[in-house]
Amino acid sequence: RPIKPNEILPPEKGREVAKELGIPYYETSVVAQFGIKDVFDNAIRAALISRRHLQFWKSHLRNVQRPLLQAPFLPPRPPPPIIIVPDPPSNNEERPAHLLEDPLCADVILVLQEKIKIYAHKIYLSTSSSKFYDLFLMDLSEEKEEQQQHVGGHGFGAAVPAAAEGMPQPGGDHGRDFLLRAASFDICESAEEAGSGQRKPCLRASTSDGILRGDRYEKGRRGRDLSSWSRAFTSIQEEMAEDPLTYKSKPMVVVKMDASIQPGPFRAVLKYLYTGELDENERDLMHIAHIAELLEVFDLRMMVANILNNEAFMNQEITKAFHVRRTNRVKECLAKGTFSDVTFVLDDGAISAHKPLLISSCDWIWRRAGGDVWARVWQVALPHTSKSCMRAVLEYLYTGQFSSSPDLDDMKLIILANRLCLPHLVALTEQYTVTGLMEAAQMMVDIDGDVLVFLELAQFHCAYQLADWCLHHICTNYNNVCRKFPRDMKAMSGENQEYFEKHRWPPVWYLKEEDHYQRAKKEREKEDYLHLKRQPKRRWLFWNASSSPSSSPSSSAATASSSSSSSSSSAVV
Repeated sequence: RPIKPNEILPPEKGREVAKELGIPYYETSVVAQFGIKDVFDNAIRAALISRRHLQFWKSHLRNVQRPLLQAPFLPPRPPPPIIIVPDPPSNNEERPAHLLEDPLCADVILVLQEKIKIYAHKIYLSTSSSKFYDLFLMDLSEEKEEQQQHVGGHGFGAAVPAAAEGMPQPGGDHGRDFLLRAASFDICESAEEAGSGQRKPCLRASTSDGILRGDRYEKGRRGRDLSSWSRAFTSIQEEMAEDPLTYKSKPMVVVKMDASIQPGPFRAVLKYLYTGELDENERDLMHIAHIAELLEVFDLRMMVANILNNEAFMNQEITKAFHVRRTNRVKECLAKGTFSDVTFVLDDGAISAHKPLLISSCDWIWRRAGGDVWARVWQVALPHTSKSCMRAVLEYLYTGQFSSSPDLDDMKLIILANRLCLPHLVALTEQYTVTGLMEAAQMMVDIDGDVLVFLELAQFHCAYQLADWCLHHICTNYNNVCRKFPRDMKAMSGENQEYFEKHRWPPVWYLKEEDHYQRAKKEREKEDYLHLKRQPKRRWLFWNASSSPSSSPSSSAATASSSSSSSSSSAVV
């Protein structure tokens, strides 16, 4: 059974028993390998000293020392607790797919074949496809002159290049040269298939559409005709549409897709744009490759080719690269506020964010996003929160990574992460805080004051690993902390003070034993000094014959006889 605290005898009790018996007191520990040699050596000394009066003629017994004093055992310094970061939530990887099926906070309507509506989110589409990114940044209200170059040659082989000089870029500053030239999967039609109205998918090289740009869709209405800008889209316009969950009108972007895009393969493409994955058991792989080519999602086209070549295992690396690129694009959108649909009002400013990413990455927001409450929220006030802390939280929710900044307050970030029920972020912040404190301590920086401030705040806001580390630091530096911050130590809670008294290092019993050992050592040194002082001093005497000529022969003879007699007995007195 485990040993109870009241069953452990203190050293004072053992010393009292040894004093009653008139024997020295020693402590031993087989586990710590302490005091074992001392006990045997001093027991032998005591046995040899007891034989002095029986075998007094043995000279080696005279040099035996008394049993030596034993220095108290100092327990080893306890190691600091290790900050353990748990695995990130696994359901965050599945939520983008659920968000596509249950379009909460959707801001895009994709229309297929003039009747099928698919609700989506700008932030997911634009960070996964550069084509959607350019589409959503297109200026729909700017009037432009119609300039278009037609390129012929729909056959097997290379594309015919188209020259474009002086053409404006769509989207203003965000535009770029839309040169669509690439060998791709496309839908080819033979003359017989064209006559029968059937299409058969195959692998071929598609021709380029040249330099494409959008035109104004209708006068007096924000929209564009995209038939000359891309083969994937027909038109885009902004209009008031009914939210599929709240059944209330709100401004949304309606994008009409090309009539050749089938609903089934297009949903597989959307799933890839949301999750970066493609199911190997998809039936219409060629149609998926065709849509990927139209949207310029070349990684998806490569995944289809891997599946067709029975090399689907290579798609894992493509998925990893997809998430890396998306993380960088999401960071860019967060920094610029692109496609944002909610604003957080903070103490020192405001930060724009994206509802779909927040919903899919935060449990607290996911559970409270039902109904029309979150869908109607455009501005959220967070008092006692700084921009640096909120930006760190948003980057964690968007990318799953912890990012620090020089003006980041660790404790405020822990408080905010605890409010949003993000235990993984709390653990990452604890690890970052402890690492910073340990590095400062190694550079001889005083961290005792910071540790006292962190302790009770960490306990209150559920940062238990940081609180344990602070308790360990205070316990292992108890004397120094009490000397520098006596009032703060007395103001601690009763539970913390009780913990300090129980786990302080060095412990109280060791300090008492060390004090007793030092006093006994001084007394032993004093006794040894007095013992040496009482012993008779040995003096050397030398006799030399007098060489003076004035000395008489009788006196010299007497001196010689006395010296010879004395030298025959002993030369040392």
